[in-house]
This record gives sequence, C-alpha cells and structure tokens, in this order.
Amino acid sequence: MRPARIIILAVAVVSAGVAGLLALQVARGGKATIVQGDPVIEREPTVNVLVARESLPVGSRLKPDSLSWAEWPQASVVEGFITDQNRPDAMESLDGAIARMPIFDGEPIRQEKIADSSNRIMSSLLPAGKRAVATEISVATGAGGFILPNDRVDVIMVRKTDIGSFLTETVLSNVRVLAIDQQIQENPDGSKSAIGTTATLELTPDQTKVITVAQQMAERLQLALRSVADAQEPDTIAADYLLSGGDGVPLVTVIKSGEIVNGTNAAKQ
Repeated sequence: MRPARIIILAVAVVSAGVAGLLALQVARGGKATIVQGDPVIEREPTVNVLVARESLPVGSRLKPDSLSWAEWPQASVVEGFITDQNRPDAMESLDGAIARMPIFDGEPIRQEKIADSSNRIMSSLLPAGKRAVATEISVATGAGGFILPNDRVDVIMVRKTDIGSFLTETVLSNVRVLAIDQQIQENPDGSKSAIGTTATLELTPDQTKVITVAQQMAERLQLALRSVADAQEPDTIAADYLLSGGDGVPLVTVIKSGEIVNGTNAAKQ
C-alpha cells in the first residue's frame, strides 16, 4: 500500500474518533431545549353595566330598547353604576323613568341622572330644594327667541322711578331655564325652536320670593342669555333687598302712641 493512502486512511480514522467523542460528550452533558409558546394572558374580570344605546335628552323616558348591558372592567366600576349584580331587574324597573340630565350613547346609567316614572315630569326634573317659577317672555325680552331649555340666564328688572326715569336691576343671576312654554328639551332634530311666551326657571325659595316681587314692581322683566362657560358660576344670587324683611316677611308702618315706628317687623308685633 502506498504511503499516501495510509496517511489519508489514518486521518479519516482519527477524525471519525474525534467526532464520536464529541457527540458522546454532548449527549451526556446536553439538556433538552423546550420551545415555549406565547405567554398566557389572564383576562381582567368584567361586570355587566347598564348603558344607554342612544343619546337621551333631558325629559325623555327610558325604554328597554334604549338600554343595554355592556361588559365593563370590574376595577373601573364606580359607585352609582347600575350593574346586573346590584340591580338585575334594572331593564324592567327603569322602564318609563325620566332623564333629568342629558345621557349620551354608551354612557353608563347613573341613578342621580334619572327620576322615577311618575307622570309629573317637571317635578321630577327639579332638584331637591328648588322651585319652578314661570315668567312671561317675548322675542324682545327673551334674547330674540334663542333661549332654550337648560340655558342659563340673568333676570333683569326694568322699573320706573318716582321722578319718571327708568332703572334696571339684575334681580336673579345665572339661573337655569327648565322649559320654554311646555317644551323641556331642545328640538332633537336640530330644527329651529318656536318662539315661546313663557319661560320656566329653576329657583331657590328665596329667589322665588324675589321674582314674585319683581313681577309686581317691574315695567318688564328681561332675560339675558348667559354663556355656557358660566354654568359653574353661583346660581343662588338674588336681589334680596327687594324683600321688605330679611326673611321675606313684609315690614309695616306701626303708629304707637301717636308716633310712627319704622322698620318694625309685623311678625314681631
């Protein structure tokens, strides 16, 4: 045999032996590789919350087809939401309830935004402690007919003084308009509203007394439309000086022993 062939054969045998040893070592010391799939993501618990299926303007009545249950993350449910756990019969029990505030499509129904299904709609719209008082308006005294329900207005009294001049006074400030005539919401189709002759205002008991006096004293009452940006300003301001007494009880002139005693409260005599 030629020396060259012997060398080639020897190299092949050595290479095979080295490869075998390496394979044996890997087999003894290697570990199985496990291919993992995508990590499992746990789903956050949800609760069925009652929501509106359509936008509901003020004064509209709730119906089963205007409501639906929607899955809501349990951690995001706040007090006041109506769920299938605290009120499973809400769809039926709220049938005919009245929206006291605007409710938008997809918004959770909250108890403070609705009133019972009584037919007394206006009394249902009134917050506790407030009064509804009507006053006459016209195109000239009602901001040209642009005042709509839920707008805010100032009530300005125009009266004649003893010397024949005219005096203007803001007797109520930033009060909410509940209705124009018997319309308690803006036209849902966006059409132009008819000019009303009566505006119903949401007032406190003291404001009710003030406007009652103003209606008797005034040549006319003017409603001045406020910006929507003023909605958060105080709405309980009233011209209390129009009332004879601080508590609304009129003062009378008392003659005692031939002398006139002014500023005496009739309720204290």
